[in-house]
Amino acid sequence: MHPRRPEGFDGLGYRGGREEQGGFVAKPDLGHWVSTPPDIPGSRNLHWGEKTPQFAAGTPLGATALNEDPYSGGAGASSEQLNRFAGFGIGLASLFTENVLAHPCIVLRRQCQVNYHARNYHLTPFTIINIMYSINKAQGPKALWKGMGSTFIVQGITLGAEGILSEFTPLPRKQIIPHPASETFAKTTEAGEEEHSHSTLFLQGPHLLRELSYKWSLRQIGGHLLLKGMTYVIAMPFYSASLIETVQSEIIRDNPGILDCLKEGIGRAMGFGVPHSKRLLPLLALTFPTVLHGIMHYIISSIVQKIVLALLKKENSSSLTTEGTSSVQNMLDAYFPELIASFVASLCADVMLYPLETVLHRLHIQGTRTIIDNTDLGYEVLPINTQYEGMRDCINTIKCEEGVLGFYKGFGAVVVQYTLHVALLQLTKILYSTLLQNVS
Repeated sequence: MHPRRPEGFDGLGYRGGREEQGGFVAKPDLGHWVSTPPDIPGSRNLHWGEKTPQFAAGTPLGATALNEDPYSGGAGASSEQLNRFAGFGIGLASLFTENVLAHPCIVLRRQCQVNYHARNYHLTPFTIINIMYSINKAQGPKALWKGMGSTFIVQGITLGAEGILSEFTPLPRKQIIPHPASETFAKTTEAGEEEHSHSTLFLQGPHLLRELSYKWSLRQIGGHLLLKGMTYVIAMPFYSASLIETVQSEIIRDNPGILDCLKEGIGRAMGFGVPHSKRLLPLLALTFPTVLHGIMHYIISSIVQKIVLALLKKENSSSLTTEGTSSVQNMLDAYFPELIASFVASLCADVMLYPLETVLHRLHIQGTRTIIDNTDLGYEVLPINTQYEGMRDCINTIKCEEGVLGFYKGFGAVVVQYTLHVALLQLTKILYSTLLQNVS
């Protein structure tokens, strides 16, 4: 076996050139010595379907200028990095609004839903803001941010359970719907090659991944919904523990640990842990309303999101053909349709299923010996002593004792929550528009 060494190899002193007459050294032909890394999606910021740029055979390594990136094209690379930064920032602002900034609204909304004593239903945002101020004044800011860690734990358990089930079962997990804000558009050139233009880089999150593809058959859709239902069943005891942490009054509760949600959820599933009253409903009785609410919320939000994305795609396609449209506006139009569609979908699902959510939370909290804040005054506590026998009995009792509006207790918190979301999205759009104009 002959060693693959060029002639004249002398160790560290080898430069690969041959000395010609006149003292000049000819540049070597290193085209066949240039090795390229494997085409791994994600390496060198590649996208799926792209190939690593390679040097042509016989091209000298020094053919590229010293200040030029061989993998990108100067201004194009700068624009791509700017797109990445804008997409990441806008997505981060949206996630911050949904999971952090809106948490006080979620806390007060759940407390109003389970408070069957309340005479003030807080149907408008004005009374909600007033009671928020009262609770914050009596108990401190911590009272409105309780249970936030447990909500993240529930989300993690849901995603993990869905992933594990999809790996060990033939049930389909997720499919991304092509749309103008996240699709990788492939245009075939005259030479038969593909040119890929990437619009968004951060939006492959829970909103996009939870949508169904129009190419799926009814059997695949049924299997996907079955997977979602099984996921909700697995996360159900932890959801109950998280609900207790968010509605429990800060006055009488001890400092909970980060993993208390996991401990309480496992104890609820196994039947041990903190003793509960005899009014506690078994998990089997909570399975149907929990799965029903989860699947209905998923279906409504997915359908609304698909419709809104289709409308925005049509509007953007017509606006792109209009002359005088700035590149900054085009860049923003590429990122915000997904956020707007996700916002509208979540709002519609929450509004349509609010009565069912009220019933679900009352069934989950019954028999747990939970003490909540008085949502009429803001500085007292009240026990939860309901005796519902099931979902139907809960619906009939609320309708008879509290009226139809009893299903919408705390609805003003939803208005405040999504108003904050819209305000932050608009603020983010203004800031990035100013930033992009300054950079460009």
